[in-house]
Amino acid sequence: MKMLTTQIGGLLQRIVANEDSMIEETARLLAQATIGEGRVIFAGFNGLDAVTENALQGAEQFCGAVRYRVGMEISSADRVWILTRFATDSDALELAHVLASRFIPFATLAADKPGEDNELATLSYTYISTGLMKGLLPDEDGGRIVQPHALAALFVYEALKMEYDDMVKDD
Repeated sequence: MKMLTTQIGGLLQRIVANEDSMIEETARLLAQATIGEGRVIFAGFNGLDAVTENALQGAEQFCGAVRYRVGMEISSADRVWILTRFATDSDALELAHVLASRFIPFATLAADKPGEDNELATLSYTYISTGLMKGLLPDEDGGRIVQPHALAALFVYEALKMEYDDMVKDD
């Protein structure tokens, strides 16, 4: 338990150290919808719909948030936050292509680092990486276990929400 606590603490510290400015930029991008006439659409894939659920049903709900549904009408006033474990997720990439082709700004959170081979990061206006590409703890067979993608995404969400709330409360 102590090793797990240490590793999760390290993961969250790395996210803050590496992604602090992107969290703020993403909050700013999403705030554009709320300050304007749009919605903040949460598109969670592969278990990261937990963030959407928290935004809509949590103790401190995200102002202007709606759940993404396949086929929903998305306008240029809306902003979308795609949340997925890995940048290779086909559903997330499909949505990203649709949004990019319609010039609708969107943000992404995934484990993968941005780079030339990360198409999702390339398409996104802002991109946050959790850096969680393998398990945090070694197992008895030499592999890695414990991949808390939802926990990392919820941590980013809470950090982003603090920035976002500061931005939209003034309007």
